[in-house]
Amino acid sequence: MAIIKYQAGEYEAAVIGLGHAGIEAALALARLGVETLAFTINLDSVGNMPCNPAIGGTAKGHLVRELDALGGEMGKAADDCCIEYRMLNRGKGPAVYSLRGQIDRVKYRERMKGTLEKEKHLHIVQAEVVSLETEDGKVTSVTTRAGAVYKVKACVICTGTYLEGKVIMGELSYESGPDGLFPSRGLSASLAETGHTLRRFKTGTPPRINRNTVDFSRMEVQEGDKDIEPFSFSTTEKKENKAVCHLVYTNAETHRIIRENLDRSPLFSGAIEGIGPRYCPSIEDKVVRFADKERHQLFVEPMGLNTDELYLQGFSSSMPEEIQLRMLHSLEGMEHAHVQRSAYAIEYDCVDPRELYPTLESKLISGLYGAGQFNGSSGYEEAAVQGFVAGVNAARKIKGQEAFVLLREDGYIGTLIDDLTDKGTNEPYRMMTSRSEYRLFNRQDNADQRLMGVGHDLGLVSDETYEAMLEKYRVVDKEIRRLETTGAKPDEEIFRDIAERTGGNVNKGVKLADLLRRPGITYEELASLDPERPSLPHAVTEEAEIAIKYDGYIKREREKVEKVKRLSIRTLPEDMDYMSVATLRLEARQKLQKIRPKTIGEASRISGVSPADISVLLLYTKESKDEHYDR
Repeated sequence: MAIIKYQAGEYEAAVIGLGHAGIEAALALARLGVETLAFTINLDSVGNMPCNPAIGGTAKGHLVRELDALGGEMGKAADDCCIEYRMLNRGKGPAVYSLRGQIDRVKYRERMKGTLEKEKHLHIVQAEVVSLETEDGKVTSVTTRAGAVYKVKACVICTGTYLEGKVIMGELSYESGPDGLFPSRGLSASLAETGHTLRRFKTGTPPRINRNTVDFSRMEVQEGDKDIEPFSFSTTEKKENKAVCHLVYTNAETHRIIRENLDRSPLFSGAIEGIGPRYCPSIEDKVVRFADKERHQLFVEPMGLNTDELYLQGFSSSMPEEIQLRMLHSLEGMEHAHVQRSAYAIEYDCVDPRELYPTLESKLISGLYGAGQFNGSSGYEEAAVQGFVAGVNAARKIKGQEAFVLLREDGYIGTLIDDLTDKGTNEPYRMMTSRSEYRLFNRQDNADQRLMGVGHDLGLVSDETYEAMLEKYRVVDKEIRRLETTGAKPDEEIFRDIAERTGGNVNKGVKLADLLRRPGITYEELASLDPERPSLPHAVTEEAEIAIKYDGYIKREREKVEKVKRLSIRTLPEDMDYMSVATLRLEARQKLQKIRPKTIGEASRISGVSPADISVLLLYTKESKDEHYDR
């Protein structure tokens, strides 16, 4: 029997899905005063973590800090629900320091659901959207499975892994979303009708284990940091670790079981059609791909404080349940482990992100935006920042305001979105520090200095928060000047130690900043040579230390960023005939003619357009301007 449709109401914007992308999109829209209706298949899955119960990590910590500086919610919620903090890459330079937090997943869901429910202008509802309606190339309404039709001016799709989701374990496969929830069916067909290119990606998750059946005495303890740095710049209370993680390793027996049963792995039998993430492979994929490795590291992580479930990071699999159990029981300390949730792979539909503008609006349908795994990315953090950008731009379009675009030079969020919308991706995209050309300038610690002004201009960062940031950096600058002009208190023993460690003599009258510039010397180590040192927060002294130690490098990178920004915004003529520019290489002419970039910056990011081609375009645009002025 056909469902009878009915007019259910009118809103300015709709958000489809309330995972990490949907949450940030809905909050951004509502906080900018847009009447927003947000849909979720299950209200108990708002902010769910179907994969690892953690936020942050390498490069992902940068995304969370940048999102927080712009006025997003994830960093604040992470601090409210974190049970163990660890700063990764401490053995490397500050450019790649990345905060990671183990999260109480149930508390996080409750925290985010409560935040959404209390937000003015935001209305959340449990319903499945099955179609989009358009008119004259614009979004006009969305329809639910129950036949409710809601008129809207904009729509943000944040469907995660639900879109035509299919779970696969060995020979078994069935339609499903993550965590045994219903999939989203019908919306894919509606999107295909609008001309969007749909693709099939896949991801996976490991088994969940009851902690009472695990022997932790045979594992390595992995404790959190003693000196904790929170995710959010607004978190002022002292945080503490409430849990520990453990390390365990695969072994020869684990690998033997996997190799002998590869014929039952849907990954190798061809049963899985979706493309999986190269940087987060299943354990069977790792064993085959890295056949020379005798073992692989696995992380045993708590799912929360009020549950005995453990997450075995690094052990995702699509093997049949019986093989999964044999693999698990081969691990040291896991011989009698009881599985509460089996591992599985999940396939889902997503779009080609090259069909989106850098605002994350569709090039095909006005007012339609995408974010998160719908755009071909993976990860909670990647999803959240896209949701924020999509939500802000949907709000600004509704209000008739200028679009909000972050460039690669602005930070990791700009890099992520530029990679997706300009280059596209053939696999689930994951953010890494190596993807950014400006790592030393775009660090996680200075995200507030770089982006909080932007968030304030958007209207999502309060005057008080913004002023506190400005005051923080006024104090940082004052401390830098003090260190540059204050001589170190003479101490022959300490001077001798510094000389031996750094390979250079220390003379009387040396300035504190000069000592700090020496490799291996920290701000804290200079305390005994600095009796007039003021009592300052760690966030201030960290910025001062980095600024002094890396001053020359940071200046050069800042100059590079400013130059790239100046050049990248230079516009290209809309009617330019690239095929007639003989000094461009043929491949560049063809790519530029097809894509028709609006600026030099967009052109420079097109695969197949070389630096030499950009030089030609720069010369061309300069000559065009000169001709205009001559007239």
